[in-house]
Amino acid sequence: MTSMSRARVARRIAAGAAYGGGGIGLAGAAAVGLVLAEVQLARRRVGNGTSGHVPHADGLYGRAYAGPGQSPLRLTMLGDSTAAGQGVHRSGQTPGALLASGLAALAECPVQLRTVATPGARSDDLDRQVALVLADPDPAPDICVIMVGANDVTHRMPPTRSVRCLASAVRRLRTAGAEVVVGTCPDLGTIEPVRQPLRWLARRASRQLAAAQTIGVVEQGGRTVSLGDLLGPEFAENPRELFGPDSYHPSAEGYATAAMAVLPSVCASLGLWPAEEERPDASRREGFLPVARAAAEAASEAGTEVAAAMPTGSRGPWALLKRRRRRRVPEQEPAPATPSN
Repeated sequence: MTSMSRARVARRIAAGAAYGGGGIGLAGAAAVGLVLAEVQLARRRVGNGTSGHVPHADGLYGRAYAGPGQSPLRLTMLGDSTAAGQGVHRSGQTPGALLASGLAALAECPVQLRTVATPGARSDDLDRQVALVLADPDPAPDICVIMVGANDVTHRMPPTRSVRCLASAVRRLRTAGAEVVVGTCPDLGTIEPVRQPLRWLARRASRQLAAAQTIGVVEQGGRTVSLGDLLGPEFAENPRELFGPDSYHPSAEGYATAAMAVLPSVCASLGLWPAEEERPDASRREGFLPVARAAAEAASEAGTEVAAAMPTGSRGPWALLKRRRRRRVPEQEPAPATPSN
């Protein structure tokens, strides 16, 4: 599917989500029976993401940066098993811990991590998760990171409903004062046990949903980062290194790859990224695009950020597409988290 075709589909899905339209079939009715059979086979071989140990990573990171009277930055993780860190054994290997440690190092400020993400969650669980976040008597988090979408595809949630639930969550968090970065649906077409034709259909559905998610998030004032690499080409080339033992969830190295893709956008949303790197670089094919086109391009290239840029015009909202360089976090001894009570 071309970038322009993906942009049209993403725009239709996002419009349906905004105006209450029905679901748009991503795979085609003729393939539904085959897809369901293949999905069930794949689930039996890799598990469905609803069980297994998830390390407890909540706590304070970067305590060495704490000063008298200094309040920590507050980071909250929402979404599914990839946001929670299922598949690794140590808390420091989870994406939340990796992001908290990286953010603390770059901001030179302690970071308080809270995780409400739930393994197996779909986008319709975000309403519950956001309610937990906003029920806290403290002010809203400084930054919320959401990773969701894979279970929406495997459970055949209508993409319009998926995007509607995500956009609502972003709107509520932004209204409360939190910055929001969303890691969009990863490429499910490279999970090792998945066979053709499900592999092609899963990749197509994943990218269409990721593009539609981007439109919905950007229109609510959030930023997105494409997580195609989370289960995409980079993982396909190194499956033994970047997938965990179940061949479905990422390994520690896989989560580190995803966290490094998201960290620059987290820092930029908090005003911590160098100003010179905020300007679009034409040599890297960065620039201002209609949001649907930016969303389609981002879905095809992992690590690409899309953020709102201009008011709505005749071609719809405009967005800034950035292919951020992955900056190395200053090396330091890992600061263990202080477990929350």
